[in-house]
Amino acid sequence: MQAPLPIDPHVPAIVDAIRRARAAVIVAEPGAGKTTRVPPALLALGRTILLQPRRVAARALAQRIAAERGATLGEEVGWQVRFERRFGPRTRLLVATEGVLTARLVGDPLLSEFGVVVLDEFHERSLHADLALALAREAWRARDDLHLVVMSATLDAEPVSAFLDGAPIVRVPGRTHPLEIRHAPQGQPGAAVREALREGGGHVLVFLPGMAEIRRLEGELGGVDADVRVLHGSQDAAEQSHALAPCAGRKVVLATNVAETSLTVEGVTRVVDTGLQRVLRFDPARGFDALELERVSRDAADQRAGRAGRTSPGVAVRLWDARDALRDHREPEVARVDLCGPALDLLAWGADPLRFGWYEAPPAEALNRAMTTLGRLGAVAGGRLTPIGERMRRLPLPPRLARVLVETGPDPRAAAACALLSERHGLRPDGTATDSDVLLLVDRVRAAPAAARTANELLRLARELGPGAGDGTDLDLRRALFHAFADRLAQRREPRSRRFLLASGHGAMLARESGVHDAGYVVALDLSAGEREALIRVASAVEPAWIEPDAEAVIHERDASGRVRAFVESRFAGLVVRRHERAPDADAAARLVAEGLRAQALPEEVVQVVRRLRFAGVEPDLDAACEHAGLGARSVAEADLRGALLAQAPRDLSRLAPEALPVPSGRSARLEYREDGSVAAEVKLQELFGLAETPRLGPRAEPVLLLLLAPNGRPVQTTRDLRGFWERTYPEVRRELRGRYPKHPWPEDPWTATPTHRARPRPR
Repeated sequence: MQAPLPIDPHVPAIVDAIRRARAAVIVAEPGAGKTTRVPPALLALGRTILLQPRRVAARALAQRIAAERGATLGEEVGWQVRFERRFGPRTRLLVATEGVLTARLVGDPLLSEFGVVVLDEFHERSLHADLALALAREAWRARDDLHLVVMSATLDAEPVSAFLDGAPIVRVPGRTHPLEIRHAPQGQPGAAVREALREGGGHVLVFLPGMAEIRRLEGELGGVDADVRVLHGSQDAAEQSHALAPCAGRKVVLATNVAETSLTVEGVTRVVDTGLQRVLRFDPARGFDALELERVSRDAADQRAGRAGRTSPGVAVRLWDARDALRDHREPEVARVDLCGPALDLLAWGADPLRFGWYEAPPAEALNRAMTTLGRLGAVAGGRLTPIGERMRRLPLPPRLARVLVETGPDPRAAAACALLSERHGLRPDGTATDSDVLLLVDRVRAAPAAARTANELLRLARELGPGAGDGTDLDLRRALFHAFADRLAQRREPRSRRFLLASGHGAMLARESGVHDAGYVVALDLSAGEREALIRVASAVEPAWIEPDAEAVIHERDASGRVRAFVESRFAGLVVRRHERAPDADAAARLVAEGLRAQALPEEVVQVVRRLRFAGVEPDLDAACEHAGLGARSVAEADLRGALLAQAPRDLSRLAPEALPVPSGRSARLEYREDGSVAAEVKLQELFGLAETPRLGPRAEPVLLLLLAPNGRPVQTTRDLRGFWERTYPEVRRELRGRYPKHPWPEDPWTATPTHRARPRPR
């Protein structure tokens, strides 16, 4: 005897509305019973396929519906998920995951085996749900005997109704049991679970964002008086069934969002919700889907809370502030993840992904990126599927992994590798040195029975496709992995370093558990976002000979000595994979030399030319001089910047701003042009005997600052007034120095004395 549910009185009207309009959108609260009652009733309209977003829900629902109808599972009611099925020729209600419907629609666009399609929990807006709705609508429009139903508890129904040509919206009010919502902003999951267990009977369902949080809380709850079980999407059917199975005492189920919808955990009276989830988002800069921690939307929070009120009165404890604003609806997957799989499906179905009538069109950039990736995989050419693409489509794998199996053919190790990489069955490398972490994981595949079963199914399908290009060696598998994930090529920055440069141009760190220690190139098969750089958790070595450059460029650069060198760089997806030296181009060399001249501190001899020009009233053009000096030079050292600046000088520069000053001794004193615009000269005092006036230079007749030196070369006086020095200061200097330097002339009358740079003057 079935227990009554709120939707039961409405079922006849729902069936009648669907019979008349051939389509309907049904909105009913969690626990109303829409999933278990409406699809069986629709069998009156024809063989029915019921779509569920998650495998665990599909299997559990099929079992529940079969039990309520007193049917044998696999007979009238059956289920099909990827790699697993339990149905037969007499099955009239098939519960399946969304990807299964997509595959059926690609193979049979009119979906001729079914009379009714029901898409449940459409509010989750999974990628396959959006695609399945759009493809099913095409079949619905082409067949007047096909019925299409979309259901959810928290659906924004009007846009779906409009997409289905104005299909009627049926809203079913009411909830079987009352539900209390509490908020505990400062609460911790462990404390909330203990409080829920103290409050009363019934089981506790805890929503956590991921496996790390589940394992952490599982450890914290080690001493509670309850059976702590785990429920998440990567478990196999037996593990998920254990989490849902009844138990003698109380039970705490630690779950990801896999338990949000269409899944009744019998006896749950308390829900503890962290309000967090991890969702995939494609990062176009780094080139991979990354799991990001986010707040749930309001509709997801309502779905979670509704798990507590399905079979009895319940309480939902939300570990956030009631004033926190949540998005009304979750963001559709089609707007945030890689679209290679849907694009391949649409091409196989016969549509152009860019022009297809999506329920909500994804960004054109994302579709173009997906088409580019499919082209690189050899699946698409000229906008159409290639023979390789046709074979890939027949494998229930993401396109990259399908490409691996198409290339290797029916190789058991390749099938196991694809099973492990597609399902993430919890096997992780342990740091053992290897050429490929995948090869080590394949050797341990028996430790993951679900993966082993998947591998066997993939091997069967691969045999149907025929032989591949390899001989079944590990080298063949590594090469196939590279071809499938070539855009995730990573180049080791230094030998034995764990730091890599990705083809996207971003940095990555090899995780400690990876054993690919030596290879210069790897493909990142499991890539996730890290704190600062991406983290490569599973890597496979790539032989340099496999890398076919896709671009070539000539690069000019200055080495540490300032010399210009030229290299031909062969690149693959942005990484430099080969490099050889060649002669520099004259123009490029001149440009780099000029840049080097601008960047360096100017040598003193060049500084003096600049100051001489300014002293002479000419503002030098340093940029032009650098350009001129770079012509014909191959290094900064070869460039004659001084000569290039002098080429800008006026003809009378040697008069206005000479390099040296002639002195009475017959010698010349080097002139120093200073930053403040003055000019100075160091000269021994005896060389100026007989010179009365200070020399003056330049357009403004600037006096030269004379640094008068003793015989030992040290300054004894500075002056711009030589006459004043002779008259007032020289006598004192003479008295001080002639005793110290008796061999040098110290005449009383410097005006008539013979100038000299020697100790004794030469006779005239």
